[in-house]
Amino acid sequence: MKQVLIVEDDRNLSRGLCLALKNQDLQIVPCFDLKSARKQLACGMTDLVLLDINLPDGNGLELLREIKNGDQLIPVILLTANDTERDEVMGLEQGADDYITKPFSLEILRARVKNQLRRISVNEKKNMVIDHYRFDFEHMEFYKADAAVELSKTEQKLLRLLVENRGATLSRAVLIDRIWGDGSAYVDENALSVAVKRLRDKLDAGQYIKTVYGLGYVWVMKQDE
Repeated sequence: MKQVLIVEDDRNLSRGLCLALKNQDLQIVPCFDLKSARKQLACGMTDLVLLDINLPDGNGLELLREIKNGDQLIPVILLTANDTERDEVMGLEQGADDYITKPFSLEILRARVKNQLRRISVNEKKNMVIDHYRFDFEHMEFYKADAAVELSKTEQKLLRLLVENRGATLSRAVLIDRIWGDGSAYVDENALSVAVKRLRDKLDAGQYIKTVYGLGYVWVMKQDE
């Protein structure tokens, strides 16, 4: 499930946006000022931000810069009544992924949101940034902070399964089947435990890769612990 953060101080408009985007695959979180938006973003669960520029406690462009300078690659769609070409250029130059001026069609808004979420789904499978980690599965390059980490093919498969399903416990049987495929019937049952330990040690990820005793393993975010 993707989380969409709506930062809009007009409560009637915010309510309308929440209803327009209501979907079983989306969690919609409304915030009405920069302070509450920053608090929500700190939870690390936001996938997309709809951001008004004129907010009661500051300019939304400040938050846009903070998001784009942060560790997580979160797309931002600006929602604003500032409809001059200069305003639009300024917003895009500061990193906005899209720009919608008020008033706007809810159909267009839904289409723009869907487009950004589609891009996320494609990109996150190839390149993931999680806290101080960066995992590039397209080029098989893995980093803890700025330090490259060498992973074996087995560890790469294990890592990808865990981070693509983060928050969900994957059973030992599922992991063995997905990692070793047709040869899983011949894999020593201790092989998975060894692979998990090596991955934890190489990434120093003991606080992320958790053992769910009797079930399997899960990648958790620190704030979910």
